[in-house]
Amino acid sequence: MTLRSSGSHRGQEPSPAELSPESSLRGTLRAPLGPTVGVLLNNASVTPPRRLLLVHAHPDDETINNGATMARYVAEGASVTLLTCTLGEEGEILVPELEQLAAGQADQLGGYRIWELRSAMAALGVSDMRFLGGPGRYRDSGMMGTEANQHPRAFWNAALDEAVAHAVAVVREVRPQVVVTYDENGGYGHPDHIQAHRVAMAAVDAAADPAYRPDLGEAWTTAKVYWCCVPRSVLQQGIDALAAAGEESFFQGVTDAAEIPFAVPDEEVAAAVDGRSFASHKDAAMRSYPTQIMVDGPFFALSNNLGQEVLGTEYYRLVRGERGSAGDGPHGWEDDLFAGLAG
Repeated sequence: MTLRSSGSHRGQEPSPAELSPESSLRGTLRAPLGPTVGVLLNNASVTPPRRLLLVHAHPDDETINNGATMARYVAEGASVTLLTCTLGEEGEILVPELEQLAAGQADQLGGYRIWELRSAMAALGVSDMRFLGGPGRYRDSGMMGTEANQHPRAFWNAALDEAVAHAVAVVREVRPQVVVTYDENGGYGHPDHIQAHRVAMAAVDAAADPAYRPDLGEAWTTAKVYWCCVPRSVLQQGIDALAAAGEESFFQGVTDAAEIPFAVPDEEVAAAVDGRSFASHKDAAMRSYPTQIMVDGPFFALSNNLGQEVLGTEYYRLVRGERGSAGDGPHGWEDDLFAGLAG
């Protein structure tokens, strides 16, 4: 499958002042050191009524899984915070003129992906983005079973108590009603996705415990936790759409979604967030990752050059908290991650 990558390779570069700890975009490139709940609006501290925290492994994971959701909630006035655990240093590079940035050469891809992330978040309207423990604290671990797993800074090898403490500081500062991350297998078994799941889930528990590290802020109980997912029926629709377009599916040789290990039975899905009105935002955000993603119409591909459908509606399993009212869809799924929560 041949996909065309278009759009800018990077967003507008920030000034040195924007990179400083005093940046008006609080926490953009640094880890929070204490509880400073709220954002500055007209020189007054205001806590947005709805607050969403997403925990992801590498830059681009958030856009692929939740880009439309993030753009929708920003547009609706919710606070959206992204916590990314690594810089994605081990990613394969799709732009030939940037191949020298790879881990086996200059090893500068992580720094470049910071700029890609900032451009993508600008497209989605997200201004609060953090790196777990600060940018570069934890390194991309590479795929399971590779030499990169053994790197001393690999996130896969991180001391869990230390990583959890960094995440608890964010949870207690942001005080989200909703946290989004991966399932226990990280979706598809990547070590960093699995570790991000472990850190996020442990941080939700620890943040709610007043006895845990009171120096990290006042205890906070997250009302709902969701795991990203793709329903089996939606995967089947994507396979069929690619076949109809004459393209090669990401799931090469697979015609039945039931054969895909991470396909989630429809009955396990709790929410379908309709972000189709923000499809252009998600498209622009995906195009902000030229080293990682190729986009062509309704499909995209990673380094394997095999197509997947870009989803404007994004899906979630509810694993903590009470399910809210059903939406209008045929499955009775929630259409709002904040459904059932007091306003």
